[in-house]
Amino acid sequence: MAHFAELKEETDQFDSSKTNLVVQRVVVVANDIETAAGPLGENDMHVDGETWCVDFFKGGTWKQTSYNNNFRKMYCGIGYTYDSTKDKFLAPQPHASWSLDASDDWQAPITFPTITDDGADPNVWRYVISWNEDKYNADNTTGWEATKSNDTSDPKTVYNWNGSAWVSE
Repeated sequence: MAHFAELKEETDQFDSSKTNLVVQRVVVVANDIETAAGPLGENDMHVDGETWCVDFFKGGTWKQTSYNNNFRKMYCGIGYTYDSTKDKFLAPQPHASWSLDASDDWQAPITFPTITDDGADPNVWRYVISWNEDKYNADNTTGWEATKSNDTSDPKTVYNWNGSAWVSE
């Protein structure tokens, strides 16, 4: 089966001067749809598949996406963007401070923490790590925070990553 994404131009959520082609839905199309080069199932990214979607769904902008990530970087979902210059789908930007790396993967402005558990074998607990955009905006040397997976207190103790260790608030 072939998968196609319907795209719609929308204003960027973090930069209102920019627009993106955003995935509205992903549909499945039979492989036996004919293209100029044979059946659709044997001709990935053939424009005839996109034309078929435009005709069948009565309009829209369509791009084929690969369920196996064989082309256009990744299988897309609702909210992903299509970069027509790079001819690839990109995951949604998780936070305003994050940027794309050379492989077009989103990266935080601060490297992910190197300490992720208690160091025991087997682990007794792990850090449940998340990004806090508000902390980063207040102090751009911070951003990663965590709780311990075995913390049963209410509220849980929050730890901040200082670049080499976790420090409780």
